[in-house]
Amino acid sequence: MELTTVWFALIAILWAGYFLLEGFDFGVGILLPVLARDNRERRLLINTIGPVWDGNEVWLLVAGGATFAAFPEWYATLFSGFYLPLLLILVALILRGVAFEYRGKRDDDRWRRRWDWCIIGGSLVPAILWGVAFGNIVRGVKLDANHEYVGGFFDLLNPYALLGGLTTLTLFVLHGAVFLALKTGGEMRERAGRLAERVAPAAVLVAGGFLAWTASTHHDVAGWLLFAAAALALAGAVIATRVRREGWAFLATGATLVLAVFGLFVTLFPDVMPSSIAAANSLTVDNASSTPYTLKVMTWVAVAFTPIVLAYQGWTYWVFRKRLTVERIPV
Repeated sequence: MELTTVWFALIAILWAGYFLLEGFDFGVGILLPVLARDNRERRLLINTIGPVWDGNEVWLLVAGGATFAAFPEWYATLFSGFYLPLLLILVALILRGVAFEYRGKRDDDRWRRRWDWCIIGGSLVPAILWGVAFGNIVRGVKLDANHEYVGGFFDLLNPYALLGGLTTLTLFVLHGAVFLALKTGGEMRERAGRLAERVAPAAVLVAGGFLAWTASTHHDVAGWLLFAAAALALAGAVIATRVRREGWAFLATGATLVLAVFGLFVTLFPDVMPSSIAAANSLTVDNASSTPYTLKVMTWVAVAFTPIVLAYQGWTYWVFRKRLTVERIPV
């Protein structure tokens, strides 16, 4: 297998890992005003993701860095063409991170409410815009012969991409509700479980529509199989949620996200950014990649450091694995 293909697959894995891990903490942030009734309950929800949210964002940094190093043409076109959506995502992520750090710095309800809204907005905006961005990448955008984006911002807001945004939003909310049912105890556990049951039908409808639309326009057998597996995983999540098997439900929603991302990347290959103007203008793994020497060095670096990062992150989840209850939160 060529190194360009290897790195395309690795970037797909990094994005799948990012959606799997950051997906549930985006969901928790979005659900903050829905599930929590007072400051102690909001603190409880934030504490469920407090030890892991910044580690989850490492996957985004690595995915972006790997794209820049392995496929600089893809990175340049993506960030110049999607400048405004990606800037909004960056601002939202910064506000969210600052809110986690500063929310508890003052014992003032108004102060905490303002930072809570930053957490909610900082979770909601990326949850929608990542889906919009991936929808446009898979659908294809206006690239000229120089591989430069010649469309406008509103070209990105087409029906397919907006459905992609609703898909990531509903899946992240379901993933977050299931995570809270798994991670909390008492009344909050019951409340999160009931909410997951109510959100599940919407997630099935929206995500099913998006995957069916993608499969109908891209005749790729491997992609179809992965989308079918994602649909089965989502159905399993619905069943597990109804019988209150939170662990299985969380695994199933995670599998749904991973399989859906893999399906999108398989559908995309060998393009990395198709052109909607002319197929010859599309960016591919070959014309967008770095030199073979660069890819070889990157491969050795990845082989050396990836196991260390995975082991550290796994250890973090193991240490903070216990359920949290509102009784443990100071008044």
